[in-house]
Amino acid sequence: MAFTKMHGIGNDYIYIDCTGKNPFGKQEVEVFARRYCDRHCGIGSDGVILIKKSRKADFFMEMYNADGSQGKMCGNGIRCLAAFVHAKKLTDKTELDIDTLSGVKHIKLEKIKGHLYIATVNMGQPSFRTEDIPVQWSDDIMLNEAVAVGGALYNVTAVSMGNPHAVIFTRDVLTMDIEPIGKMMEKHRLFPEGVNVEFAEILSRNRIRMRVWERGSQETMACGTGACATAAAAVENGLADRNVTVELNRGELEINWDRDSGDIIMVGPAEIVYEGVVHFQNKETV
Repeated sequence: MAFTKMHGIGNDYIYIDCTGKNPFGKQEVEVFARRYCDRHCGIGSDGVILIKKSRKADFFMEMYNADGSQGKMCGNGIRCLAAFVHAKKLTDKTELDIDTLSGVKHIKLEKIKGHLYIATVNMGQPSFRTEDIPVQWSDDIMLNEAVAVGGALYNVTAVSMGNPHAVIFTRDVLTMDIEPIGKMMEKHRLFPEGVNVEFAEILSRNRIRMRVWERGSQETMACGTGACATAAAAVENGLADRNVTVELNRGELEINWDRDSGDIIMVGPAEIVYEGVVHFQNKETV
């Protein structure tokens, strides 16, 4: 089975072209993800993305986290998917519509050099409605509310970017031990479907530093939907302007929350790392 390893500022995925024959059943994809996302015994990645045909868009993105659970949307992943289909000559378009479980996203693609692309993605509108996230909270929104985790209180803003996010604004995010908090918050009873947890430090009105604990993948180098959610949360809390640069562990994303349309526009890189072949048999050995 042929695969392509790609990353968007360090958020890496295994890509498999399923526009011809789909080699997987659903449970087989889950096994494949758990086995080959392993960074010691597999290829190593934050997840697996399948490229499929779509009746209402150019392509369909089907994504799985490293633990085999299915995700609805991935900002870095969708940028890389657009670069993949262009590099593999599945299309010659530089403007694409990609369908996801969170709806169709419009992407503008620019090839920089070699295997490096820059992609601009319309990520749609953020939602702070508790039922959209979902989060079990008494009010219609959860904006900078105290949540008890591990014997301490953390102020959380809950946002949906087609997937659930809990944004925590803090200081000295680079030295913060986010693992114990992220683990507990990810599976907190308030979030029935789990949640991605962003830890963000406001550097200025136009710059935010962020780390992320991703649902199903633990800490990752970057999260596109998380950067969008963090930018929106910062605006709603009066901490930032609508145009911000979000610093992540391996690079930056430009985020613009358009005042007129309400859509969030994300700009960032996508790059092919390498290609290979694996001989996959559906046996749960890892």
